Amino acid sequence: MVVAIVASSVLAISLVAEWLHWRRTRRMAHLAFGPKGRASLLGRLAPLLRIAAQTALGWGLATLLIIPPQTVATGDASTTQPRHVVILLDVSPSMRLDDAGRDRQLSRMRRGKELIESLFDRVPIQQYRLSVIAFYDKAIPVVIDTRDIEVVKNCFNDLPLNFAFKGKQTNLFAGLDSVAEITRPWNPDSTVLIIVTDGDTVPASGMPKLPASISRTLVVGVGDPISGKFIDGRQSRQDISTLRQVATRIGGEFHNGNEQHISTAAIQRLTAETGRKKFRELTARDFALLAALSGAALLAVLPVGLHYFGTAGGKAFFSAPNPKK
Repeated sequence: MVVAIVASSVLAISLVAEWLHWRRTRRMAHLAFGPKGRASLLGRLAPLLRIAAQTALGWGLATLLIIPPQTVATGDASTTQPRHVVILLDVSPSMRLDDAGRDRQLSRMRRGKELIESLFDRVPIQQYRLSVIAFYDKAIPVVIDTRDIEVVKNCFNDLPLNFAFKGKQTNLFAGLDSVAEITRPWNPDSTVLIIVTDGDTVPASGMPKLPASISRTLVVGVGDPISGKFIDGRQSRQDISTLRQVATRIGGEFHNGNEQHISTAAIQRLTAETGRKKFRELTARDFALLAALSGAALLAVLPVGLHYFGTAGGKAFFSAPNPKK
C-alpha cells in the first residue's frame, strides 16, 4: 500500500511538473529549438520518458525500503532453495571384484568411494542434501536428504548392501525408476544425479524418464574395461560403450573413473546453475532493483541526449557564435 502511494504521488507530481514545463517551453519554442520552433522526436518524447523514469525510480526505491533485506547463505543452504545430490550406487557382487584403480588392485566399490570423496572435496558439498539409493535386481533407498557426509561415505566402505537383495541380475533401470519416484516432488532443476556402476549388465530397452527435478547427470564407470574378471562363470568388466549410451539417453555425460578422477571441468558442469534465473522466479526485490536502476540511468542520460539531439535539426541550438558570420 505504501509503495503504491509513493509511486502514485511521484507520477502525479511528475505529470504536473511536465505540464508546467510544457506551457513555458511552448512560449519560447523558437528560442529553445531554433528557427523551426519544434523539438526532435527525442525532445517530444522527453516528458514521457522523464515521467516514466521518475515513477520507476520512486517505486523501486520505495519497494527496496519496505521489503526485508536479502540474506546470503555462507556454507549452509538452509535459507535458499534446497539443492540435492542423489548417488545411485551399484551394489551387485561384481562391484567387489578387485580390478579397479591404476594398479588394478582396488575393488570397484572402493574405487567408487575414492571418486566420490574426491568430488566432495572439490565442491561446496555442505550446500547440498545427500541421498544414496542402492540397486541390484531392484532399488532400495539407503539414506535420503542427509547433510552428514560420513553417512554417505560409509555406504562405500565395504557395507554389505548386496545381502539386502535376492536377485542375480543387475537392473540399473530399477534404480532410475526409484530415483524418479523419490525426486519427482522436488523443485525443478534442483538435483544432481551421480550413477556409480561397472555397467556389468544393462538392459537394451526400457529407459525410464527422469523428472524435471534432475538438472545434471553423471554416469561414473568403475572396473577394468578391457580384461575384467570372472564371476558366476562369466567375465565381468566395465562396459564403457553401454554406459556412455545410457548417459546419452538420460541427457548426462559419462566418465571412465577406473584410473582418472572426475575432471574439474566435469565437476563445474555438474554443479553449475541451470541457466539464469527464470523470469517467473524473479522476486519483488529483483524488479525493484531493475526499476530503480533503469529509472536512474534514464534520468542521467536524457539531459545529454537532449543537449545534442533535442532540436529538429539534430544539434543543440545554443552554441558558440561564429565570428566570421
